[in-house]
Parts: sequence; structure tokens; C-alpha cells
Amino acid sequence: MSTSASHGYLPAGRYVVNHDIMHCTAEGVEGNDLYSGRALGLSEPDDFIQLHPVLKPLWKHITSHYRRIGLSHSESVIWDLSREQLARHEGYKPSVFYFGPNECKAWNDPQWLETVEFINSKNNFMGLAHQLGIDVPQTKCFDSVNDISEMDIISFNMPCYLKAAISVSGVGIYRCTNREALRDAMKNFAAGMPVQMQEEIRTGVFLNLQYRVIGDQLVRLATSEQILEGCAHQGNRFPSSHEPWDAIEPMALWLKERGMKGIFAFDLALVETPDGAIRFPAIECNPRFNGASYPTVIAQKLDIPEWSAMTFRTRYRKLSDLDIRDLEFNKITGEGIVIVNWGTILKGKLVVLLAGSPEYQEALRNELLYRLE
Repeated sequence: MSTSASHGYLPAGRYVVNHDIMHCTAEGVEGNDLYSGRALGLSEPDDFIQLHPVLKPLWKHITSHYRRIGLSHSESVIWDLSREQLARHEGYKPSVFYFGPNECKAWNDPQWLETVEFINSKNNFMGLAHQLGIDVPQTKCFDSVNDISEMDIISFNMPCYLKAAISVSGVGIYRCTNREALRDAMKNFAAGMPVQMQEEIRTGVFLNLQYRVIGDQLVRLATSEQILEGCAHQGNRFPSSHEPWDAIEPMALWLKERGMKGIFAFDLALVETPDGAIRFPAIECNPRFNGASYPTVIAQKLDIPEWSAMTFRTRYRKLSDLDIRDLEFNKITGEGIVIVNWGTILKGKLVVLLAGSPEYQEALRNELLYRLE
């Protein structure tokens, strides 16, 4: 086992890449069925990649973009998202967004599944964090929302968050400014739903620490800083102001030893104490790829040392209509844009990586906002 810095994605092996998120996402989020495309940039020529068939008309335009900027990717497309494909190609391993029951049916690895499902519960995460001595926010866990007593409500510091133990895309998370708001939020959960009450962390800095498992090795992938607009997550920035690996590594090792595979990540807050010290309370584990994973891997493949990745809205619905060729990433200068999540242009959204100094990133962002409106 090792915990050393590394570059690239998975340096050995061939993969069937299926990063469809529809088995583990919140209903009603616009364009979620198109997210399989964002894995193209982390794939390699020897891989197969499964893509939603509706993305076919965009294929030649995104591959032309990647060819111009020098980003390698799979050329072997399966225009079908069925999980059965994961085990149909001899000598290939699966690369999936989330290893859940559907993935395990196709690729039998019950230990991986058990570990993912265990730590995907925020309540289990808190219990394990206490067991391993990991700093976390003040949190009370309940097996059922009905177990929250009036004394629990009165004694807990406000404001706080009431969270479903298992949630995706921020669904099932309520900010409660006072005790009456907390009582109202409790009504949104079905009887018997596991939940937790958690103190609000007062900080403007949240970090995303990503690991990956390669064989029997635990490898530090990257630490990025979340870009926030109020409380809403807008993207990620690299490098981050801090890299507190030691704050969470005992849990990363615990997960690896119990069968975790691929990329997984932790969200940590940066909190300055009254005496001027800094602590890094851990909020949750994402036992899967997350939004920061795709630009992270692309940046490592292209040797980009400074970047940010953000979602942009656009009136366009075709990649061929975009007038951004002169802004594309240039390997010589190390600056420019890389389109990461491209399929969602069908719904008027793109995730774009901005490479260069912070000042250059800001200039690119402003120019993109102007051209995409």
C-alpha cells in the first residue's frame, strides 16, 4: 500500500467505461441522462466507452476538439448504456461512475459493493469517522426521523442542516435557520427515514480530496477547492490552498482495505479556530467519481498545473455552432479551454475546464460567458 502523488488515470489495463449516472441520481435534474459523455476525456484509445445514443450527432465535433488539443480518448464507442456490456469484453475491467447493485449484477464484486453502500450512508460515515479519530462537524445521527426528540431539537446549535443519511445531488438536505425551520424540515421525510442533524460550518473554503485505487495501491489523486456562489457549488479549482491528506487518510486506507476500487473522494471544510489554528472537519465521502474527477484526470493527462472547471449556460444546442476554436487549450502555452461535459449542450449546459493562471482563467470565463449567451 502506498499514498503517493501520481499522474494520469489508470496506467495499466483496458476498460469498458460506462459513466451513466441514471441509476444513482436525483430525479428531475435537467440533462442527467446525457452525463455519460463526460467520461470520454478520461478514457484511453484501448478502452471501450458506452455513450447515450442521442449523443451520436455530437461525436465528430467533440473528437475534433480533443484531437486539436492533444487529448487522447477511446475511439471504440458502444452506443448503448446497458450494464451487461461491462462483462462482455474479455480482458477488460469496468470503469463506472458508481458501483451499485446494477453494476454488481454485471460485474460480480460483492465486497466492492458492500463497501460503497456502507460509506454512502452519511450516518455510517460519521460513525466510522469517530471510530478512526477523524475530525467532523457536530453531528447527531438517527435511524429514523421519528427518533428526533424535542430535546434533540432544543439542545442542538442553530443554524444547522437536516440531511437524509443517503442523498444525491443535494436532494434531501435542508438548511434550518432556527428550531421551527428544523421541525418543518422533518416533515419532508418519510417515517423511518435515517437522517442526521449537523452544525453549519462557517467557512468559505471547502476542499475535495480524491483518491484512487490501482491494484493494491492507494494513490492520492488531487485536492481541489470548491468554487461557491453563496452555498451553491459551481465548480472546482486546482491547485487548492491546502492539501490536508492526513486529516482523512485513515478512512481512505480503511475503504481500500475493504474492497474500494477506482476513484473516490471526500469533502472537507477549512475552519479557522479562535486561537488562529486551522482544522479540516470531514463532511462526507463520495464513494465514486464526482464532478471534480473529470477535469482532474483531463488536466493530469494534458499536464495542466492550474485550472478551474465550471458549468456554463448557453443558448446553443449543437457543438458545431460554438465559436470558441481560438480559445481552445494550447499545449505550447498551457492555456485555453477544454470541454469536459459536452453532451449536456443538448440542454444548453456545458462543463468547461479553464487552463492557465488565475487571471487568465478569469479572462477566459468572461469571454466564454459573452460568446455562449
